[in-house]
Amino acid sequence: MADIADTAVMEVTNPINARRRDLALRILVPGLTVAVLVVIWWLYVKLSGVPPYILPGPAAVAASFVSDWGTLAPALWVTTKITFLSLILALIGGVGFAVFLVQSRWIEIAFYPLAVILQVTPVVAISPLILIYAPSTQVALLICAFLVAFFPILSNMVQGLKSVDHNLINLFELYGASRWQTLLYLKLPAAQPYFMTGLRIGGGLALIAAVVAEFAAGSAGAGSGLAFRLLEAQYRMNIPRLFAALLMLSLLGVAIFAVTSFISWLSLHRWHESSLKREN
Repeated sequence: MADIADTAVMEVTNPINARRRDLALRILVPGLTVAVLVVIWWLYVKLSGVPPYILPGPAAVAASFVSDWGTLAPALWVTTKITFLSLILALIGGVGFAVFLVQSRWIEIAFYPLAVILQVTPVVAISPLILIYAPSTQVALLICAFLVAFFPILSNMVQGLKSVDHNLINLFELYGASRWQTLLYLKLPAAQPYFMTGLRIGGGLALIAAVVAEFAAGSAGAGSGLAFRLLEAQYRMNIPRLFAALLMLSLLGVAIFAVTSFISWLSLHRWHESSLKREN
């Protein structure tokens, strides 16, 4: 009996240890890679003697990150706010418009090209018009970021809603389910993996669009985001601050990707093939 109990404990413990090792590797390997790259960067600056106004070392960037925190932190908050607000609006608009499109083939033929036109038109080209008609610069930035993040969510959601097994749709019809019951209990759950893919793509694009829109808008002042601080540092030849602002943008992008990936994992890891843990 003792041997059986020990075997059962080992069977439970081994998967837990394997998950812990896997998590540790996922954290340590990227961390070591970044550390090696930083060391290479430091050695290059040290040995080549390149001036700091051309390429500052990691220590200078870290010092600027700390000393300029009072300037960069409010700009980071502005960029973060625009990014997440635009992503939320893109999620609501993309899912809602996708549901509308799949209701009829004629609706999709009529309206889907309009979404494609918005996607293929560069946001820099239409930003002057948005700045004219928007009530404020912040609203214009939000609209620009929304337009970029909207289409990936829409296209993935449409593809997911149209990829439902037709045998299941016929089964729902056989049992007398209404169109809304089929949508709520079959199509939306089946489209969830596609939605999560659109969420991850849209999160990164919303950040990129928020920065590009601020470049195009030329906004400045206390209420501006990190894009203005990048330009300001460039004009003043404050390259360490420029690198610190770039570091902030990179960390924000990594955080958005981590959050959206975690949401995707929470939604899919119990049932979808892409997230199930396999022994092989």
